[in-house]
Amino acid sequence: MANTGQESSGLRHCGLTRQQVETARKKHGWNELPKGKRTGPLRVFLRQFSNFLVLILIAAGIIAFTVGEYADTLAIGLVIGLNGVLGFVQEWRAETALESLRSMLSPQALVVRNGHEKVIQARELVPGDLIILEAGARVPADARLEEAAGLRVDESALTGESVPISKAPGTDAAEVFAGTVVAAGRALAVTTATGAHTSFGQIASLTGSVGLKKTNLQVQLGRLARQLGFAALAIAAAILALGLYMGRNAAEMFMTGLSLSVAMVPEGLPAVVTITLALGAAAMVRQKALARRLQAVETLGAASVICTDKTGTLTENKMTATRVWTLDRIYQVTGTGYDPTGHIAWKGAVTSAREDAVLAELLEAGLTCTHASLHQEGDHWQMTGAPTEGALVTLGCKGWAELPPPDAVLAEIPFSSERKRMSVLVQSSCGEKVLTKGAPEQVLGICTLVLTQDGPRRLGAEETAAITEAYEAMAAEGLRVIGLANGAAQGGGIREKDMTFLGLTGLIDPPRPEVRAAIGAARSAGIRVIMITGDSPLTAGAIARQLGLPAGKTLTGDALEALEDAELDQLLQQDVLFARTRPAHKMRIVSALQGQHQIVAMTGDGVNDAPALKQADIGVSMGVRGTDVAKDASDLVLLDDNFATIVRAIGEGRRQFSNVRKFVRYLLSSNAGEVIALLINILIGGPLIFLATQILWMNLVTDGVTAVALGLEKGEPDQMEHPPRKKDTPIVGQGGLLTILALGLYTGLASLWLFLHLLDGNEDLARTAAFTAMVVFEKASVFAFRSLHLPCWRIGFFSNPLLLAALIVTIGAQVAAVYWPPLQVLLHTVPLQWDQWGLITLLVLPILLVPEGLKTLRYLAARRGHRRAAAAA
Repeated sequence: MANTGQESSGLRHCGLTRQQVETARKKHGWNELPKGKRTGPLRVFLRQFSNFLVLILIAAGIIAFTVGEYADTLAIGLVIGLNGVLGFVQEWRAETALESLRSMLSPQALVVRNGHEKVIQARELVPGDLIILEAGARVPADARLEEAAGLRVDESALTGESVPISKAPGTDAAEVFAGTVVAAGRALAVTTATGAHTSFGQIASLTGSVGLKKTNLQVQLGRLARQLGFAALAIAAAILALGLYMGRNAAEMFMTGLSLSVAMVPEGLPAVVTITLALGAAAMVRQKALARRLQAVETLGAASVICTDKTGTLTENKMTATRVWTLDRIYQVTGTGYDPTGHIAWKGAVTSAREDAVLAELLEAGLTCTHASLHQEGDHWQMTGAPTEGALVTLGCKGWAELPPPDAVLAEIPFSSERKRMSVLVQSSCGEKVLTKGAPEQVLGICTLVLTQDGPRRLGAEETAAITEAYEAMAAEGLRVIGLANGAAQGGGIREKDMTFLGLTGLIDPPRPEVRAAIGAARSAGIRVIMITGDSPLTAGAIARQLGLPAGKTLTGDALEALEDAELDQLLQQDVLFARTRPAHKMRIVSALQGQHQIVAMTGDGVNDAPALKQADIGVSMGVRGTDVAKDASDLVLLDDNFATIVRAIGEGRRQFSNVRKFVRYLLSSNAGEVIALLINILIGGPLIFLATQILWMNLVTDGVTAVALGLEKGEPDQMEHPPRKKDTPIVGQGGLLTILALGLYTGLASLWLFLHLLDGNEDLARTAAFTAMVVFEKASVFAFRSLHLPCWRIGFFSNPLLLAALIVTIGAQVAAVYWPPLQVLLHTVPLQWDQWGLITLLVLPILLVPEGLKTLRYLAARRGHRRAAAAA
């Protein structure tokens, strides 16, 4: 480190002895966050069988085994096992993927023990340990500064504040915190808290205080499962009692009741839901989003509000110079981050230090009065040092300024929170000179001249007013403004006096380039985006304006604390952004929105975001830059830290829920037809129209395969043009129930008519024809559910080739069931003749034509309405 120009006391402390370390560890434990009791693979696997429908299937399998129906038992067992394996594989894969990312605290720490510096594992730190902090190091524990030289710490992961904080012993900023990063300088500090007792650990504990939440889909499916289960048991019991009352054989009626209950419960539903969500989750991984729970993406699709952090989420977390101001010129700077690709322009023309003497002087000060450096790793540029200084170094490279030699700096007075400026003495071709950078008012206060294109000018009241006005205007835009100056060396030392003011540089943590479009897409989908940041109101407001994020009001965390709950509820009805917030504030905002029946998504990457991530209905963390506490608290991890991935995930979530509704309605309409046929047939005293094995074949084999393919339908063209669905939107709904009853009534009566029509000749033939007709009816009805409001010709007849393949396979399987001897024995079927197939074909035509005709008429009517509205506008 360069000579500071001040006498340093040196790192003369001896640190703890081995005995002191052992005593402290017995009292305080290891320096690591409590990991809690990790859920083992067996428990994750068993968790897959807690669904009510799965429990009903298990009960049905036990009953079937008890009465000797081993084929039924095997079929039910297969679908239960498939559901469990798929759910386990997805959840365990997500957990192990996150485990590989885990690095909560710095793995190593530089300490002083027994008078010697040594590197130890960070988990070995104890309170009282002396730690040495250097630029680029992660602070391994909470500590109190003993000595510091130019120390600045990036606390964005903890507080959300994007600008590094100056730290010094004996001041209000004499504490450093675990999980933060040293941006510049060097220090010696005494460890004051480790592990769970650090600020880092306390926020993790706050996260742990938030209970586990069920997703909206889990709630809806659980409610549906209970309703179907109780209805199945009640109807089965009623049929058994009715049959016994009518004098029917008890064993026959018991099997009939079992058949009815099996017919009412869509056995394939748990597996189809699991398969559909697992395939959707796999698709999202390919788009750089890891769902830690299968239902996570679907819940994001229902989000009505996205609460997002700013630093590192909406912005790049890389300070960038965007403007340079001198007394007679204003320059614009292109490029973002620490990549020196870009240029400096004046009046639209590219310029550089080679042709602009004032710009050259200013860039020299920014390049030299710094501890930051740039280096290239592959195709990417990396910066070491404070983000502000890194931005000035990058600016100098963009302006083709001459890089100073490594030994150019002869002495330094470091930046401090009291002085708010830094000065260095350098050796130049013209002799020794002093370069200074810092807060504009502090730099301006030591200047008597100002540099112009015509040379130095006396700094009078007019010039001072112009500089102050420019500084305030840039600050009002949310820019962090740095003043730069130079002066002649006097007596071989640094005298911050009678210097020449060079100009101002405006810096900002720029928005990520894809975020504006992503926010626009979210708003078009009726989703509010609310910024909640720990940064300043001015900076937050400037970023919001650049992103097109409406914010009629900006509220700080302190102002939020003064609000009553009712006032906060009213405020959240408006366009608002929150600045200077702390973790508890974020949780309160999320809770208030949830109290308004909103489905809330929360994005973030810092430790400070973790409690709100867990509180939200769907927590979305950043996989690259995010802390492990944030990842552990989230439901969805963005592997590329790309905010635009959230919008793609919303579309995927909407597609998933829409497809779940489609195949649930499809399965229920199929089951409704079976129940109606069975029920009416029993009431009129006829023999069993379907056997239990045949019902399982329909529900598990033919319907299940088709439903999985239906779950892979692409997103409908207008899915992102509708507002989010309400939180209590049912999976079936009143309209869905009418469709289910209409189709179920037709398919049930049609198959029953066919059964009775052929019954005089041969009961096995009649049952086979009715069984086959029901399978064909159910395959044909799937076209009615490919879209719930658009006709197939609008979404494309061949847009889901897997569905067409599933139809071919299942119809082929049914043909095999009718004509292949092994399946004939298992399913009690006999061959059908051409005339029976002809009857089935005639009966299936209304199922294909009527729903398509109704949806076409509605679609054309809606288009006419839109054209009239457009003409009127």
